[in-house]
Amino acid sequence: MGRMHAPGKGISSSALPYRRAPPSWLKTTQEDVVEHIAKLARKGLTPSQIGVVLRDSHGIPQVRFVTGNKILRILKSNGALFTLILPYALSLPQGVEIELTIVGLIIIGLAPSIPEDLWHLVKKAVAVRKHLETNRKDKDSKFRLILIESRIHRLARYYKTKQQIPPSFKYDSATASTLIA
Repeated sequence: MGRMHAPGKGISSSALPYRRAPPSWLKTTQEDVVEHIAKLARKGLTPSQIGVVLRDSHGIPQVRFVTGNKILRILKSNGALFTLILPYALSLPQGVEIELTIVGLIIIGLAPSIPEDLWHLVKKAVAVRKHLETNRKDKDSKFRLILIESRIHRLARYYKTKQQIPPSFKYDSATASTLIA
């Protein structure tokens, strides 16, 4: 399959083992892996960084083979359930006042608020825009920035249809640096 903004047709990818069972030499239990994932997520690591740390430091080749779930699904299910109680006063005409209490449940998980690939594209666009502030004549970077931003818009549209980001999400280059902060 061809690339979106490049002439290449490379099909290189990693070769996963056919057997989906955890390796026989792996002594780590499913609960230990989930604890490691939650601990690393609380430190602020992204799901792909968590996978690299588990592979390199703890010898866990594929989290999915051990736990049955991917890292992002584990992070989403590892959330805390909070009850939100908001007092709300409503004034109606003719001096009638109604006081309500709004009760809602909020699930706060350890998963990132925007998907990782979209976050990295926004980060790259911010870096290129910062480069263009000092190097205004760099036409190639300006062209690449247009390509990056069109990828951001395309990915944001996809995630809105899949309800992974709120429908009100809009990429704006002026406020993009606050997204990655």
